[in-house]
Amino acid sequence: MGIDLASIIGLVLGIVAVIIGVITGAASPIIYVHLASFLITIGGSFGALLVANPMSRILDMLKLFGIIFRKQEHGELKLIQNLVSFSEKARRDGILALEDDLESVDDNFLRKGIQLVVDGTDPDIIKNVLHTELNKIQERHDDGIKLFDTWGKLAPAFGMIGTLIGLIAMLTRIEDRSAIGAGMSTALITTLYGAFLANLLLIPVKNKLEDKDKEEALIKEIMIEGILSIQSGDNPRILEEKLLSYLPTDKREAIQQESMRE
Repeated sequence: MGIDLASIIGLVLGIVAVIIGVITGAASPIIYVHLASFLITIGGSFGALLVANPMSRILDMLKLFGIIFRKQEHGELKLIQNLVSFSEKARRDGILALEDDLESVDDNFLRKGIQLVVDGTDPDIIKNVLHTELNKIQERHDDGIKLFDTWGKLAPAFGMIGTLIGLIAMLTRIEDRSAIGAGMSTALITTLYGAFLANLLLIPVKNKLEDKDKEEALIKEIMIEGILSIQSGDNPRILEEKLLSYLPTDKREAIQQESMRE
């Protein structure tokens, strides 16, 4: 497991670009620092997020942030090689021989599937059990995705609330010229804060979590296909081609070339 450089570089680049724009486009960058706007946009939207979600989900936010900055190495080549190896052993020594290899399987999902095969479970039951497990995994992922999706919608909304607050404050004291500037400042900066938070952080995090969910689901689908093929006694070479077909063409060719080098 490495570092996802795209997430780090993108976040830093976005922040730096905005800072440079602020510095070069304003007489004094300090005018963009506004406590009332910060409280309305950040505090208000986060408060609404607390109302919309259980505390347990909110507490998972830091873990979810960590996920987008980690590059998950799924090891498709090793997974396919292991499944083909299990298939060869099952055809040579029988399904029960796979029980000796269960301790060496690190992935709980794959281990459960192989154990079901060794236990002689009906193929339809295995398929239902594994797909149910996969659906539950994706439901947990969806909770995190929806969390950032919700906050990404709330932040601009509270930016608009701040805009209305600023306009109301300005209009109630419209005869006082000094109040006009302060009201307009709150009105515009809250909108800026909401758009900045949503578009540079919250929506990109949601999108990255969706991508990682798809990657993990694909790996689990490969495992399910491999497990069911092992139970049905498919030819190991046919199994390998079947599993490779789940991957994009470029990754499939790269894996095949790496396999040939080995």
